[in-house]
Amino acid sequence: MVLDPYRWAELRRFRGLLDAGVMSGSEIARVTGLDRKTVRKYLAAPGPVFPPSRVPSGRSRRRLIDPFAPLVDAMLRAGPAMKASVIHERLVKEYGFTGSYQRVKVYVCDARARIAGELGLEPGELAGMHRRFEVVPGAQAQVDWGDEGRILAHVGIAKVYSFHMTLSYSRDPFCCFTTGQDMRTFFDCHHRAFAHFGGVPMTVVYDRTKTVVRRHVAPGEAVPIHPQAAGFAGHYDFDIDVLAAHRPTGKGRVEWQVLIVRDHVLSGRSFSSLAELDAAFVSWVPLRRAQRHRTHQELIGERAARDHAALKALPPSTYVVAERCLRPVGKDCLVAFDGNLYSVPAGRVRPRQLVEVRATKSRVMLHATHPDAAGVTLLAAHARAPDHGVWVVDERHWDGLPTGQARRTTTGETRTAPRTARGPRQQVRTLKDLLNQSPAVDIEVGRRPLAVYEELTRNGPSRQPPNPQEPS
Repeated sequence: MVLDPYRWAELRRFRGLLDAGVMSGSEIARVTGLDRKTVRKYLAAPGPVFPPSRVPSGRSRRRLIDPFAPLVDAMLRAGPAMKASVIHERLVKEYGFTGSYQRVKVYVCDARARIAGELGLEPGELAGMHRRFEVVPGAQAQVDWGDEGRILAHVGIAKVYSFHMTLSYSRDPFCCFTTGQDMRTFFDCHHRAFAHFGGVPMTVVYDRTKTVVRRHVAPGEAVPIHPQAAGFAGHYDFDIDVLAAHRPTGKGRVEWQVLIVRDHVLSGRSFSSLAELDAAFVSWVPLRRAQRHRTHQELIGERAARDHAALKALPPSTYVVAERCLRPVGKDCLVAFDGNLYSVPAGRVRPRQLVEVRATKSRVMLHATHPDAAGVTLLAAHARAPDHGVWVVDERHWDGLPTGQARRTTTGETRTAPRTARGPRQQVRTLKDLLNQSPAVDIEVGRRPLAVYEELTRNGPSRQPPNPQEPS
C-alpha cells in the first residue's frame, strides 16, 4: 500500500509516540485506520520516508473525503467552530460516509483556516482562544458557584451549593457551603470570604448571575448592575467586573478551583452538616498553600502573603443586605414572602394594596409605597421566619376587625317572656325582637267542630263561613 500525502502527514505524527514506547504499532494502526503492516513499514524505516505524491500512472490518488469535501466546506461556513467529530458523525449518519474520523479531522484542520479566510474571521474566533493575563497583588478576585447536589440528602438537606472566591494573583482559595443562592446568602458569603483573606480586593469578577446583573443585554451594551450589588460594592470599595456572555475562560482561575475542591475536599468522603463541609475545606487550605502552582511556579502560600498584604482594609461596619420586592396585601391583612405570611396593621392598608418587603437575614420589614401624613412608610417589622409555611402575626394588627364573638345560636325550645310595652324610642334591632312583638301564644284561636268544614265542602265556596270569633 502506497500512502497519499495526507495519510503520510497523519501517520508521521505518531513516530515520536512509537519511539518513546507510548503507543504500539497496533494501537497506531487502530487509531489511523491503516493496516499494521503499513504502519510498521513507514514508521520503522530509518530516517525520513517520503511516499510518492502520485500513483504510477501519474494521476493524484482520490481520497475518501474528496466527494464529501463540498459538504464539509458548507458545514464550516454555517458554523466555523464546528468540531470535526460532529462533522464526521453527520457525514456517516446522513450521507453514508465510510471513512474514519481521522480522515475528516485532517481535512477539517486545513479547511477551517481556508474557510476562515473566506469569511474574514480571526483565528481566535474559531478556536475559542483567549488572552492570558496576570495581575498585581490585591488587584482581583474571581467568584463562582458550584452545585454539589445531594451530598447531604441523608440528613434532610435536599441541595447543597459551594461558594468560591479565588485571589487571581496568588490563586489563594476560599470556599463555603450553603443551601441556597439567594442574594442574602450570596453577599453573606462575601463577608466570610473577605474575613478569610483579611481584606477586600480592588476588583471582583462575576459571570452574569441575577444577584449581580439586573437584566441581560445584547453583546456590546453596558450591563446594568443590581442596586443591591452596587450598594454592597460601594460599601466595601471594590469594582464589579461582569464577563461577556458565554466567556467562562474570563474567570478560569475560580472555575478550576471548583473542580479542585471537589476532588481534594469532597471526593470519597461523607458529611452530616454544612459545618463539617466548611471545616473540611479549612483543614485542606494549608495543604493547598504549601503547593507550588504550575503556572506561576511559586508556592501559593508565599504569593498569598503578598496578595493579602495588598488588600484594602475591611470597613468598620457591615453592609446589611436587604432583599426588596413588592407584594400585595391579602384580605386577612397578611403579606406573603419567602413561603411565609407576615401581618400588617388593618387600619393602614386595604386589600390588594402593594407594599414593599425589605428582608434581611434576621428581619422582615413591610413598608408602604407612599409615606403617610407624618412621612413614615414603615408598616410593620417582624423577625424572619426560620422555615416555610409559618404565620408571623402581631395580634394588634387585627384590632377593629370582627372577632365573631357576637354570633349565637338557639334550638328554639326556650319560651320567650310576654311582650312588654316599649317606649316611643325603643327600636326593634333583631329578628327575635320582631317576632316577639306579637307572640303566637297570646292570640285566642276560635274552636269549631269538623262538621262546619264538611258543610262548607258540600255547599261550595260561595257560602259564607260562620264568623270564627263567634263561640260555637
